[in-house]
Amino acid sequence: MKQNPLIFCAVAFALLWTTGSAGSQLVQVRHWSGQGIAPVYEGYDMNPDGSFNMWFGYMNRNYEEEVDIPIGPDNNFEPGGDRGQPTHFMVRRHKDVFRVPVPKDFGSQKLVWTLRAHGQTAQVSGSLNPVWMIDRLRTTRGGNSEKVNSNTPPVVTIDPQEQTVLLPNSGSVKLNLSATDDGLPKRAGKTVGMTVIWNKYRGPGAVSFDSARAPLADGKAAAVANFSEPGEYIIQAVVDDGSGEAAGNFGYHCCWTNVQARITVKTSP
Repeated sequence: MKQNPLIFCAVAFALLWTTGSAGSQLVQVRHWSGQGIAPVYEGYDMNPDGSFNMWFGYMNRNYEEEVDIPIGPDNNFEPGGDRGQPTHFMVRRHKDVFRVPVPKDFGSQKLVWTLRAHGQTAQVSGSLNPVWMIDRLRTTRGGNSEKVNSNTPPVVTIDPQEQTVLLPNSGSVKLNLSATDDGLPKRAGKTVGMTVIWNKYRGPGAVSFDSARAPLADGKAAAVANFSEPGEYIIQAVVDDGSGEAAGNFGYHCCWTNVQARITVKTSP
């Protein structure tokens, strides 16, 4: 059988091009579990009294595994130990998860957050260096002009803020949210609106929600949290205004709000 030399050359070139392209690309491997948690220092802002809030978040390198790291040697701040950081880490990147208040004379001191998971240790150091100062009015799209209104986070309340529940009779609690938003930026067409994500922030056992993610209807939302075992829990609700400002924008600190409820779970006598 006689081969067509043009076809042979075309196939050879295609194989060479494919091999070269594959070799030049960086291969990204997704790890579903077994990876560590990277703490992130987001920056700081100033309170009216001259004190400061130092903001932290994290990156869970896993795509499926949520990780629990109790307060202690594997989850601590220096100085301070417990600075209100989470002990439950949801998958992937979470920005401005919590703040650490520091006095106005904090000066050149630093806060160092250490996390250890799956044999991997990661640290981040936070300071009041001016390069880390967050200007809330200028970290939204269009916020670089005094003539343009800047998007602001929703104003959110949660009820109850504290409650005690009993196992096994009633190991659950209904949490109610109310939120208002400025509606910025104005966009043509249908808007997404506010949504809420519920998660365990701290606690010894598992927590499940009947609706872990939901839109707010008329500024309202509710979820039932179920607890697997006794202990002290903190539930966090993250309300996003739907503007898309928070989605992967480096340096942006808008537009979502975190609120928390403290739930004590006890065993029935």
